[in-house]
Amino acid sequence: MPLLETLIGPISSIIDKIIPDKEARAKAKLELLRLEGSHELKAIEARLAAIVAEANSHDPWTSRARPSFLYVMYILLLTALPMGILAAFSPATAKDIAAGMNAYLGGLPEPLYALFGTGYLGYTAARQWGKTRGTDR
Repeated sequence: MPLLETLIGPISSIIDKIIPDKEARAKAKLELLRLEGSHELKAIEARLAAIVAEANSHDPWTSRARPSFLYVMYILLLTALPMGILAAFSPATAKDIAAGMNAYLGGLPEPLYALFGTGYLGYTAARQWGKTRGTDR
């Protein structure tokens, strides 16, 4: 389980940073160690292994899929800047555009948002794993 062993360290350091209470931090680390042998963590490891294999793929469509999707999300977030300027000159137009975007985004199915979160976290974990192994820069 080399993938699992490389993930325990980074997850423990994240726990150290985000949980200020020593007792709660210790409980979180104990829970992480308890999960180490469970079937749930083995399933997570299998999914992460698939994500890592996909990220290391030499197929340009496969290896660029996640970063491209992230760029689309960044563009959506960056549209807030021109919308702010538009709102200064034409608040009604900006409000109509925002209402249209909200209606569109609200119409997207929940599993698509879950897929985005899984992809984003998986890409981040794969990059961290590659950096830990020294294969990624």
